[in-house]
Amino acid sequence: MTYLLIYLVVINILGYSLMMIDKKRAIKHQYRISERTLWITAILFGALGLFIGMKNFRHKTKHALFKYGLPILSVLELGIVLYVLNV
Repeated sequence: MTYLLIYLVVINILGYSLMMIDKKRAIKHQYRISERTLWITAILFGALGLFIGMKNFRHKTKHALFKYGLPILSVLELGIVLYVLNV
């Protein structure tokens, strides 16, 4: 259980950081982080971190797949985690 919680914290910090880095690169017209990488991170239980990063940095908010997909995936992942932890 401890390893699961550590993993969840790390993957969500990574997701948040990826959204921040991609936003900064977008502003500077630099090489960007692919949407594929962002979605892989989300699917690996980093959706909440990406969603919070999306809101904080106002990044990818006009993309319907991110706007609606990340919150839905976050809720699903939260449900899975609560089920696994028997909460």
